[in-house]
Amino acid sequence: MSAEPRLAEVAEPEPAQEAAQGTDQAVKETLEDYTLRFAPRSYRRWTPMVVATTALGGIAYMADFSIGAGIGLAHGTGNALLAIAVAAVVIFVTGFPLAYYGARYNIDLDLITRGSGFGYFGSVLTSVIFASFTFIFFALEGSIMAQGLKLGLGLPLWLGYLVSTLMVIPLVIYGMTALSKLQVWTTPIWLLLMVGPLVYLVTTDPGSVDRFLAYAGTDGEGGVNTASVLLGAGVCLSLIAQIGEQIDYLRFMPPKTEANKRSWWTAVVMAGPGWVVLGALKQAIGVFLAVYIIAEVGASAAPEPIQQFKYAFDAMMPSWIVLPLAVALVVISQIKINVTNAYSGSLAWTNSFTRVTKRYPGRMVFVLVNLGFALALMEADMFSFLNGILGFYSNCAIAWVVTVATDIGINKYVLKLSPHAPEFRRGMLYAVNPVGVVSFVAASGLSIAMYFHGLGNTLQPYSPVAAAVIAFVITPLMAVVTKGRYYLRRTDDGIAEPLLDEDGNPSAVTYECHVCRQQFERPDVAACRTHDAVVCSLCLSTDKVGDHVLPAAV
Repeated sequence: MSAEPRLAEVAEPEPAQEAAQGTDQAVKETLEDYTLRFAPRSYRRWTPMVVATTALGGIAYMADFSIGAGIGLAHGTGNALLAIAVAAVVIFVTGFPLAYYGARYNIDLDLITRGSGFGYFGSVLTSVIFASFTFIFFALEGSIMAQGLKLGLGLPLWLGYLVSTLMVIPLVIYGMTALSKLQVWTTPIWLLLMVGPLVYLVTTDPGSVDRFLAYAGTDGEGGVNTASVLLGAGVCLSLIAQIGEQIDYLRFMPPKTEANKRSWWTAVVMAGPGWVVLGALKQAIGVFLAVYIIAEVGASAAPEPIQQFKYAFDAMMPSWIVLPLAVALVVISQIKINVTNAYSGSLAWTNSFTRVTKRYPGRMVFVLVNLGFALALMEADMFSFLNGILGFYSNCAIAWVVTVATDIGINKYVLKLSPHAPEFRRGMLYAVNPVGVVSFVAASGLSIAMYFHGLGNTLQPYSPVAAAVIAFVITPLMAVVTKGRYYLRRTDDGIAEPLLDEDGNPSAVTYECHVCRQQFERPDVAACRTHDAVVCSLCLSTDKVGDHVLPAAV
C-alpha cells in the first residue's frame, strides 16, 4: 500500500449548539474507521486488491480445521465433504448480494440491514446477533491459541485465554489503517505454514489420502446419510455471518469505474462470498489431518488444530523445530482473525448502543465488552461443546443473512418494492420494518424450535434448511403484503444534489454538518429540520430531542 489515507483534522463543536453535546468524542473516533457511518471516497484510497487481501487476511482462523475435524469424526469423510460443500454453496449465494452492496455503496452490513427490510431500530436485533458471532469466534480462536501456548510454552489454559484476549487490544485501536498493514504482511507466512504440511503429506504418503477417503466416522456406517450431511452443514453454516466481517473491509473499496471494473469485481467476489472457498478447503483439510492423526496416535487430539499441525510438521521436519512452527502458525492465525473479531464486534455493539440510547460511549468501550464476553466463554471451556454452540447459533445467523440477501435480490431487483439504493439515515427510515423483522423472527424461531427437538426428532437435522427456506419465502411475501410501504419514512432528504454520481457511485460532493462542523460526503448527510443546513448521520443518531430529524413525509 503506497499511499495511506490520513486521519482528518477534527474541529471542536461550538459550545452554543446543544445538540452537539456528546458528539465530539464520536466525531474524533469515527473519522479513523468511519464507525457507524458511510465510508467517504476521500478516505478510500486503497486499490481493490489491497482491500481484498486485507479482507481475506481476516479468515485465517483455525476454527475451520476444528469444525471440519468434528464433522468428519462424527459422520465420516463422505458426509463431511458433502456437508461442507452444501454450506459453502449457501454461504456463497447469500453472501454475493451483501458483498456487492457493501462495496458499491460503502456501508457495513448493519447499515445495509437497516434499509433492507429491518428499519432504523429493527436492525438492532441483528447487530446483537452479529456481535455475538464475533465474540463466539473470538473465544473459539482464543481457545485454540491457548492450546498452542500450553503445548509450546507450558502456559496453563486460563493464562493462555487471558494472553490471547489482551494481546489484540493494541492492534484493534487504530481501525482499518493498522488492520490493513497487519493482514497484508502476515498472509504469505500464514499460507506457507498452512499449505506446506498438507502438500508434503499427500506427496510422500499417498496412503493418507486413501485412509482419508475411506474414513467412516464414529458411527461406522460409512455411507452418505442425509441427516448427517444436514447436521454437518448446520455447523458449517454458523459461519454465514462471516460475510459481515468481510464487508467491514469491503466498504473501503474505491468507486467502481470502467477503468477498474475488472479488478473491482474480482476483489468483491474473491473477498466477499469467495472467502467461503478458502474456508471450505480449510474444513476439508481439517478432516484430512484428523484422519491422519487417528491413524498415527488415536482420536483424542484430532480436533485440536495445534495437534493437527504438530503431527503434520513432525512428518516433514526435525523435531526441534516442530513445536515452534506449530505455535507460530496458531499465534499468527489467531491474531489475524481476532483483531477482526474485536474490531467488527465493537462496531456492532457501538452501533446498537448509539441508536438505542442516542449516546456514543466510544468504540473502545465495546472492544472491552466484546473481549469480556469472549474471555468468559473461554474460561467456561466452550471448545469442548463447540458443535452444539455453532449448531444453535447458525439458525439465527442463517435467518438474518438470508432475509437481507433475499430483500436485495428479490424485493429490490425483481419485485422492486424495496428501494434500490440502500438507506440508513435516521429520519429517512421507519423505526421497524415488518418485512425483515417478521421474516427473521419466524425463520429463527421455528428453526431453533426444530433444533431443540420441539417439532420431533426426525426434523431436528433440518433446522438450518428450515431457517433458510422460511426466510427466503416470507421476506418477499411480507414485502407484497405490506406493499413496501414501511421501507422509507420519506423519500426526499432535503438536499438537491443527487445521492449517486453518473457512474452510480455515491456522490463525493461534500457538505459541512452544522452540528459537529465537519465535512462529510453527500450520502452521509441530510437536511436539518430546524435550520437551513445539513446534519451528518452520526449527529442525527445522537440527537436526543429530535431537533434535526426530518419529519415523516405525508
